[in-house]
Amino acid sequence: MTKSPTILIVPGLRDHAAGHWQTLLAQRLPKVARVAPMGREDLHCARRVAAIETVAQSIDGPLIAVAHSGGCIMLAHWLAGTSRRVTAALMATPPDFESPMPEGFPTIAALQAGGWLPVPRQPLPCPTLVAASRNDPLGAYTRVVVLARDWGAKLVDLGAVGHLNPASGFGDWPMADGLIAELHNMAGQPAAH
Repeated sequence: MTKSPTILIVPGLRDHAAGHWQTLLAQRLPKVARVAPMGREDLHCARRVAAIETVAQSIDGPLIAVAHSGGCIMLAHWLAGTSRRVTAALMATPPDFESPMPEGFPTIAALQAGGWLPVPRQPLPCPTLVAASRNDPLGAYTRVVVLARDWGAKLVDLGAVGHLNPASGFGDWPMADGLIAELHNMAGQPAAH
């Protein structure tokens, strides 16, 4: 009998928030591992990728990665270099680190210095869903569509949901459960519920 997968939560560049959909998702799923946030000031991509590797290697059996925002880019960097088999990945509202972002977010120069650029563009080694917003201030929909295509991912059009975070009016995101179930089916794995 195949083990049910562990859901690996990969946060963005900011700390976990009590009302964030990833935090709420982690509270209701039976098998969850979380990559600890490193704070918005630490832009060292390799340290963040190493943190994913440490948590992922501690998981016995299949895993599905669930990333948000900058965590999607972090996960793409990790998937490009890890030997750990990943069952599937959900990338929710990846930012466009190759275009200037709003004030208060890292500059292209800071991302370059932190090792984030270039953003990996090769097909990812597992079934992947990219959930994109039509009005995300951190990633134009047309740019995220190209990123999803380059990753070999299936695109999920979320409509106008901003950055899918509390600042955009989102706490719980029940659609995540359905997307994870879809990934189970895409990967031929049993559901975690």
